[in-house]
Amino acid sequence: MNTRSTQKRYKDVIYEERWKKSQDHFDCFSTLIKIELDDELKQVEDRWKNWSKQKIVKAGVALFDLKGRSSGRFFGDSILVFENRNGSHLPFHRFGHGDMVIISRARPWAEKIVEGVVLDRNNSRIRIVVKDKPSDLRKGGWRIDKGANRVAHDRMHEALISFHSTEGDGGTVLRDLLLCQPHDIQASAQRPPEIRGQKLRPLSLEGMILDDSQVSAIETAVNQRFSIIQGPPGTGKTHTAVHLLKGLIDMGRGPILATAESNVAVDNLLEGLLNLGVRAVRFGKPVKVRENLREATLDAHVAAHPKQDEINFIKEENDTIKSQLHDLKGKEKGLAHRDINKNFREIREIEQKIFDDVLSKSEVVCCTNIGAGHFTLNNRKFSIVLIDEATQATEPSSLVPIVKGARQLILVGDHKQLPPTVTSQSAESSGLSISLFDRMLKNGMTAHMLTKQYRMHPTIREFPSARFYDNRLEDGCSATERPPAAGFLWPDWDKPVAFVPVHGSEIHEDAGSSRSNMDEAAVVIQVVRDLLLPGDLKIEDIGIISPYAGQVRLLREMLGDDFNSLEVKTVDGYQGREKEIIILSTVRSNSEGKVGFLSNYRRLNVALTRAKRGLIVIGDDRTLRNDSTWDSWLSWVEDSKLMAWHILNS
Repeated sequence: MNTRSTQKRYKDVIYEERWKKSQDHFDCFSTLIKIELDDELKQVEDRWKNWSKQKIVKAGVALFDLKGRSSGRFFGDSILVFENRNGSHLPFHRFGHGDMVIISRARPWAEKIVEGVVLDRNNSRIRIVVKDKPSDLRKGGWRIDKGANRVAHDRMHEALISFHSTEGDGGTVLRDLLLCQPHDIQASAQRPPEIRGQKLRPLSLEGMILDDSQVSAIETAVNQRFSIIQGPPGTGKTHTAVHLLKGLIDMGRGPILATAESNVAVDNLLEGLLNLGVRAVRFGKPVKVRENLREATLDAHVAAHPKQDEINFIKEENDTIKSQLHDLKGKEKGLAHRDINKNFREIREIEQKIFDDVLSKSEVVCCTNIGAGHFTLNNRKFSIVLIDEATQATEPSSLVPIVKGARQLILVGDHKQLPPTVTSQSAESSGLSISLFDRMLKNGMTAHMLTKQYRMHPTIREFPSARFYDNRLEDGCSATERPPAAGFLWPDWDKPVAFVPVHGSEIHEDAGSSRSNMDEAAVVIQVVRDLLLPGDLKIEDIGIISPYAGQVRLLREMLGDDFNSLEVKTVDGYQGREKEIIILSTVRSNSEGKVGFLSNYRRLNVALTRAKRGLIVIGDDRTLRNDSTWDSWLSWVEDSKLMAWHILNS
């Protein structure tokens, strides 16, 4: 394959598709993740110091004038509840479950702050889990801000050091392959994994519900040291991943490290493994884990461990010594302090033994890519690493689990859907947004593609399959299994796809660079009301998506309290999700024909493939046709007679 040696450049940073020198790879990504962190910190600081309070509130990245109270504990940490001081609903904000936040009085850049993680939220309050509860929580007002993730940077940097280190037993034997140094990448990847000391049984998929392409993907992956599985929308990507993990465990492999970029994706892996009877443990903060899976977290296993009785006994002994300290003097006081410190050391040793015991009994350890870099896992090696959502992870993020000793690596994802999220434009343009999955494909690796989709009505599947997947997608569900929803006048009742042309006007938001469109929003609201009238659908069956956060905010405001359970999200926030009906508001409508980041075909692919029974797209066809992919989709809509002009006149 003829590859360019240099693809991206930012100042003195050179990104290459094939890395001849290990040092160049290290220098490039060390610099790019530092640029990313610095830009993220600058953005936070800029918001704090230069944005008006009104602009910050409108952007949804901070909440002000809150009253706080304590509300019990969560796996040993404090739960803080924050509400408006006047008791009214909280304004629009972008804080969600698992988000890292900064709690302060008024000026987080110039005062002592408290860091926490969002547990949950509703209209009137937000609950946050913190390690250190402020002593004056009930006094005065509070503010909550989104912060930068320094931890991720540090762990990626440590992973880069380990990946390139020639000393110690860290890193991975796959380094040369991942740098694309072998002449024939595919042949190198197909070599059997060098995993010693395991008596292997043959692979058995008996009793597993898998289609032919899923079986083929699993059979291929278990026998080679590096493999890539591509899972287009609705093809059972995670289903395949968990059955692959189950197959490896049944063969006698393990323990296995299974990771993903997001907590949601890790939870999906964990749930699938538990349902198959695999002894899987979830590593990471329980606050970031789905509620019904928290009993499978390491913290929950540790809390229920028999050795906790020893720890409680030592803690009681320490409490007794502490209560007597004020009566002691001189040597006796010194000896008491010595005993306290000795007890603390003993507690830490017992806790480590508990961690080791729980992890050693686990067949699969599940965590985020960054979570794999936690110090608790420092001394543990995993010969087999599977990374789900691999196309949404930057290369340094993927390296965090890989350097835990990977001798067999499986990447699962879809490079035709959204790439990694990178905050810094300079880091993105210099190659940080190119995933390891993507780079390996560009250098001649072959992905095993899952080809049967079980989500979409065949008409919804038709265009994405032709445009993005070489017409290779087959239907695992029939049109009769995905009947069109009543309440909407579909242009063709046998083809539940519609484009509603709205020639309105986009609005450039003051807060940041987002946009909204009031004309489209009004049509969205009417379509939702019409869909709900016949009683064929519940509110939970409908999803509203838009590429722009400004439109999401506007729609939430217009929908109000009557539609609390109706999900309104950005397209980027909906990858991996599905609904019976999806309503997509495209927003862009201008005389210049500018479509902005709607031109990203991967974002359009995600938007068009979330719906099961019906897809309704609302937008200005005159503007959208200035992009080749949108023009192609609109031509398909016209040829299929799916233009819904009548909706605006009905």
